[in-house]
Amino acid sequence: MSRLALLSTSNKTGIVDFANQLINEFGFEIISSGGTAQTLKDAGLPVVKVSDYTKFPEILGGRVKTLNPKIHGGILARRDLVEHRQDLETHGIRPIDLVVVNLYPFVEAIAKPNITLPEAIEQIDIGGPAMIRAAAKNYANLTVLCNPERYDDYLGEFRNNQGDISLEFRQARAYEAFSHTAEYDRAIASYLFNIQASAPLTEKFTLSGAQIQSLRYGENPHQKAAWYQSGNTKTGWAAATKLQGKELSYNNLVDLESARQIVAEFNDSAAAVIIKHTNPCGVAVADRISEAYEKAFQADSVSAFGGIVALNRPIDVSTAQFLTQTFLECIVAPGCDKEAEEILAKKSNLRILISPDLTHGSQPVVKTIAGGFLVQDADDLVADPSSWQIVTKKQPTEAELAELLFAWRVCKHVKSNAIVVTNNRTTSGVGAGQMNRVGSVKIALEQAGDKAEGGFLASDGFFPFDDSVRTASQAGIKAIVQPGGSMRDADSIAAADELGLVMVFTGVRHFLH
Repeated sequence: MSRLALLSTSNKTGIVDFANQLINEFGFEIISSGGTAQTLKDAGLPVVKVSDYTKFPEILGGRVKTLNPKIHGGILARRDLVEHRQDLETHGIRPIDLVVVNLYPFVEAIAKPNITLPEAIEQIDIGGPAMIRAAAKNYANLTVLCNPERYDDYLGEFRNNQGDISLEFRQARAYEAFSHTAEYDRAIASYLFNIQASAPLTEKFTLSGAQIQSLRYGENPHQKAAWYQSGNTKTGWAAATKLQGKELSYNNLVDLESARQIVAEFNDSAAAVIIKHTNPCGVAVADRISEAYEKAFQADSVSAFGGIVALNRPIDVSTAQFLTQTFLECIVAPGCDKEAEEILAKKSNLRILISPDLTHGSQPVVKTIAGGFLVQDADDLVADPSSWQIVTKKQPTEAELAELLFAWRVCKHVKSNAIVVTNNRTTSGVGAGQMNRVGSVKIALEQAGDKAEGGFLASDGFFPFDDSVRTASQAGIKAIVQPGGSMRDADSIAAADELGLVMVFTGVRHFLH
C-alpha cells in the first residue's frame, strides 16, 4: 500500500511543489482539507478531501473537519502493537506516514488594527494543534512538519535513506512541533491576558520564542548567546530592516532596546539618543533631527565614541553627515533618505536599522534569578506634570516646567541611583548606577561643568537629606524634579527655599536596577 500524507496548511509556501514530489517521486497519496486541498487540486494534483476520506462532512462552518477517528487513529497508531494494527484494520483506518500542518495566523490577525475580539477568537486553530501534537507524540512511527523550510530536508532524508526517515530526524521535528504549538498557545494566552482592563500577573507565566539567529557571543566572548523572537510574526527588532553593516551583537541589541525606550518618550519633537552600556550619554530634542543629534553628541562627545544612536525622525542628508563624523556601532531610525544612505554607506561596518515604529507598545519585564524568574509590568507610566506638586516658594515658569519634564523623562531610563542634569532640552550631565545618590549628583554635576549654571536636575528617587540640594545649588542648578516621599522632605524643601531653587515632586519614582 502506498504511503499516506496529510497536508493542511495555512502557510502555503512551497506546498504545491512539495506535494508534487511526494506524489510523483515517492508514490504518496495525499489527503487534505479546506484551502490546501483546493490549492493542490487547482495545481492539477490528485488529492482526497478529508471529508471524503472520513465520510463525514465539515461542520460548524469549518470549525470541525479533521477531528475524526480516521484522522487521529491514523496518526496515533503504534505500528509495533498488534492491538493497534487490529484496530486500524477493524475500522478501515490507514496509518498516516506524514503530517504537514501549520496553523491559522493568529499573531498576524491580532496585529491588524481594529480587530475585534470575536474576529480574533475565530483565528484560534483547534484541529491543527491537535494533529501536530498527535503526530509529534507518535514521532516513532511518522514525521510531522510544521515549517515549510523543512520540506527539502524531508525529501533529502527520503532519498538518502531509501524511504526510511531516520529516528533522529523525526525526533527533531517533533521537538519543533511541540515548540510551535507551545508558542501558539502562549500568543493566544497573552492576547487574552492583555485585553483585560487591569489584568493581574497570572499564576502561570509562559515564556517561549523562536531563534532568529545564533550570536557570536554574549556580553563577553566566553558566553554563548542567541536571539529569539516571540510569536511567529517578526515584530520589534526582528522586523527592523538592516540597510548595512556587520551582524548585530548581543550588546548591540541590549543597547538598541535601551535607546528605543528613551526615544519613544518623545513624540512631539525630533529627538536623538546616544547610548553607552545601556545608559544615555546624550539626549536632546529640537525642531530638526540633525540639530537634535548634534546637541546630543555635543552633550558628551567623548562617551559618544562607539555609541548606539536612536532617532525618532528619518535620517536626512544633514544628519547623515553628522553621524559619519565619529565612530558609532549602530543607528536606528524610522527611515532614511536615499541621499543619506549614500553618505552612510561610506561607513560600511556601521549598522543602520530602519524601524518605522519605535514605540512597540508595553511588554512585561522578565529577569532570571536562581531557580526561576521575576516578571513585572513595564515602567510605561506617562509623566503628567499637571499632577506634580510644586513644593517650594519659587514657582516654575511654563518653560522651566517643560525642561523639568524633559529631564524627568530621561532620568527614568538611567540606572539607579540616577541623576540627570539638562539645559535647553539637552542632557549635560548623567550620574548613573552609583551606590549612593550623593555620588551620582557629584558625577552628573562634574560632567555638566559650566553647563550646570542655570541648569535643571532630575533624580529618579527622593533625597533622604538636603546635602544633594545644596550641592546642586552650588553648581548653579536652578530647578529640581524628584519623586518626594522621604521622611526628610521638609529639610530638602527648606534648603531649596533658602537657596532660591524651584523644587517639584512627581509622586512617582523610576528606579532602574
